[in-house]
Amino acid sequence: MRYISNTPPEKEEMLQAIGVEEVTDLFQAIPEEVKFERPFDIPAGLSELELKNLVTDKAEQNLDLSNFSSYLGAGSYDHYIPAIIDHMIVRSEFYTAYTPYQAELSQGTLQAMYEYQSMICELTGMGISNASLLDGASALGEAVIMARRHTRKEKVLLPETLHPSYREVAKTYGEPHGIDFKAIEQEGTVTDYASLAEEIDDDTAAVVIQYPNFYGSIEDMKKIAAEIDRAAKALLIVVANPIALGLLTPPGEFGADIVVGEGQPLGNATNYGGPNLGYMAIKDDRRLLRQLPGRLVGKTEDVEGNTGYVMTMQTREQHIRREKATSNICTNEALNALMAAIYMATMGKEGIGEVANLCYQKTAYLAEKLQNLAGVKVMNGDNYFNEIWLQIEKENLTAEEVQTQMCERDILAGVNLARLTDNKGLLVCVTEKKTRQELDDYVSNLEVVLDG
Repeated sequence: MRYISNTPPEKEEMLQAIGVEEVTDLFQAIPEEVKFERPFDIPAGLSELELKNLVTDKAEQNLDLSNFSSYLGAGSYDHYIPAIIDHMIVRSEFYTAYTPYQAELSQGTLQAMYEYQSMICELTGMGISNASLLDGASALGEAVIMARRHTRKEKVLLPETLHPSYREVAKTYGEPHGIDFKAIEQEGTVTDYASLAEEIDDDTAAVVIQYPNFYGSIEDMKKIAAEIDRAAKALLIVVANPIALGLLTPPGEFGADIVVGEGQPLGNATNYGGPNLGYMAIKDDRRLLRQLPGRLVGKTEDVEGNTGYVMTMQTREQHIRREKATSNICTNEALNALMAAIYMATMGKEGIGEVANLCYQKTAYLAEKLQNLAGVKVMNGDNYFNEIWLQIEKENLTAEEVQTQMCERDILAGVNLARLTDNKGLLVCVTEKKTRQELDDYVSNLEVVLDG
């Protein structure tokens, strides 16, 4: 396709062909009162140097995590990113083959996807992984639709301990498919297991559990799995933090059917909120495999015995008849998945386990300090991974005010729960990057804020 502007004679020829004299005649249907009649107020052009200085000046108005000590989490986490990742992804053979439509010509990208899938399976304890989805929330949306098709049941249970945004996206995906979503109340910082058990029946398609959950606490997965087993066809969908799986029991070991989540913690920066990647893994079940959305890369051999990588089980509308498609996902986050693959390969089992352990130990250190601080309460008790629910108990002081005052001290104190839930307080996240001094500074600055 050529991107060359039309010449005046060409424009005149086209106008004559359609029977009008001026280009403006094409817009006669637009009411006069909404037409833009004055000249555009566009400044004069800039030299390259002037433009560079302008863009630099504008960019410096943005603040990032290098300017603050951040305790934000709630789905996007500030982990250390090994230098090898940025070095590898700028290689042209990777970033120019972001979405390989002529798939078999992109053997390097396909091999990277295959390795990514293999490591996701190992991390989750599942049998099959796709080559990534758009983000964690949309991966859950795809998962509940899978469960609906696979079980032919309509009810899906969503506990209040599931990330609120994930709940909304799941409903947006699922309700047009006739899914009946049932909310399950929370008890403290975990799911109300009695209410969950009461709702599970033979009409249940799936139960969704976050692991660790939105409040940072770890659900009793064995107990939940045992309750789900009572329903003949109900699937267990686990929304798992992949870093936490370096320390916690993999979902495959307690009978999860589908595992989804946000892959951003695996070597991807927070990037002002995106882009991210959603991962999805399923148990080794051929019937479930045929419902898997997105792309799946397989390894094979050609007639001469050479290893080759191919796209297989492509259940999206671009590759098969639209009425047969199980998903309208038109792309996967190949570059972000590549970052995750490099991260997992670089860190290895021991490295990811060490990161997870550091997250937990440093969160425990901060939680203990905060439990001894007058005016706040750690709602999780001792049940947390790298996030805690900090309730503000100081009279006439809100979580938003704490946020504002801590921000003035260059500390992002946490996520205001009132913006996302009916609960109040801060969701405070600690990753392996935090030093003891930073954690002590958080406590001492919070103490000053609480004392007014």
